[in-house]
Amino acid sequence: MKIVVVGGTGLIGARVVDILRQRGHEVVAASPSGGVNTITGEGLADAIADASVVIDASNSPSNDGAAARNFFETSGRNLLAAEVAARVRHHVLLSIVGADRVPGQGYYEAKVTQEQLVHASTIPYTIIRSTQFFEFLAGIADANTIDGVVRLPVGSLQPVAADDVASFISDVALGAPEQKITEIAGPDRADFRDMIARYLKAIGDRREAVQDTEARYFGGQLDQNSLVPLGEAHLGRLDLDAWLRRTGTRS
Repeated sequence: MKIVVVGGTGLIGARVVDILRQRGHEVVAASPSGGVNTITGEGLADAIADASVVIDASNSPSNDGAAARNFFETSGRNLLAAEVAARVRHHVLLSIVGADRVPGQGYYEAKVTQEQLVHASTIPYTIIRSTQFFEFLAGIADANTIDGVVRLPVGSLQPVAADDVASFISDVALGAPEQKITEIAGPDRADFRDMIARYLKAIGDRREAVQDTEARYFGGQLDQNSLVPLGEAHLGRLDLDAWLRRTGTRS
């Protein structure tokens, strides 16, 4: 079966490409560096021709809300139109748990716009919302560091390993379209501050992590459950300690 992975050279997309190729499928890793551009349309029709499944794991080059919205709207419209012409049977979109529950987070709001395009399309679909990746915990800590102290918002985190997300996406892509949103999270849920503090301690980072009721999540306002599943979710295999051991990140 031919499967196209848009964003196929990124953190998640590259893993999905490897998994599906190991399972014996013809996989196209679609990205601008490979001559497939969902913004301009360059190479898009040829890449998708004869594909049964398209997985959209693409990412906006900018986290700015307006820029991200423009990217996801333009890319989504071009991609879905090409899929209709190619008679693609299953569109799989990677999105974010809580994308519609973080007021003021422009990037998340842009992802909701991308989801809405998928809902409105005639292509059968499955939308996978994932919690934050372990791989991004360092970036979260750095973005919230003020005068050497990591100031974190109120709320819970349930991060998941990129490998677990890629495996789940691959399984979903090979199944029937679900016509709904399904979610994946890590096996452990903890207070935002506690999760980041555990991570920093494990890697030998001496920065103090504190809870700050005024802190924002990349501009967004969180409540306790903004970033975690509210109902049933698929759980990844790796908790923080197992992920640290696997990646050799622990100090």
